[in-house]
Formats: sequence, structure tokens, C-alpha cells
Amino acid sequence: MAQSAQGGRAEYEPALGGAHQRFMKYFVYVLKSLNFDRNYVGFTRNPVRRLKQHNGGKNKSTKPYLPWELILCEEFDTKEEAIKREKFLKTCKGREYIKSATWRN
Repeated sequence: MAQSAQGGRAEYEPALGGAHQRFMKYFVYVLKSLNFDRNYVGFTRNPVRRLKQHNGGKNKSTKPYLPWELILCEEFDTKEEAIKREKFLKTCKGREYIKSATWRN
């Protein structure tokens, strides 16, 4: 995995299929609407597929704000860690972190 600008968290690289599925990581991601001042925070095991689902109008809460771009993707070993991070990013401090975008520089 490549090191990212978010303080050493690994960036997403496509996961292997088949028997390697059980070793897949969990990812917390932030999407930014290209046409509206909106962000969306979620977690998944496959960020590439999930972004395609969002941009394909498969999610009721993101469909009105198409299209979306992936602006942050963090990797975690466990579902519990990913959920904890997702919950943080949905708090006031988490939204400030996303908005400040200091990790993008």
C-alpha cells in the first residue's frame, strides 16, 4: 500500500478477489459533490465499487447531488475501527477536519 497525505494511513489499492476476500480491509471514505456544497461520509470494503454506486444513483441520500468525487479514503483492519472513524467524521469536529482540508496539501 502507498502512504497517503493523511498522516501515514494507507491509500486504497484494488483488493484481490477470491480467497483473499477474507483479508480485505475496511475503508472510510469522504465524497464531495462536484455540483453542490455537500460531502458524504461512509465506509465500505470496496471504495471503487462504492463510488460507482453513488455516481450511478444507487444511493437515495446521494442521488440528488451527483456527481461525486472521492476526496479521502482511509484504511482500517477492522470494521469496528472503520465505524469509529466514520462516526467521528460525521461529528462537528470531523466535519471541520474535512472542511479544513489541511491533509490534502
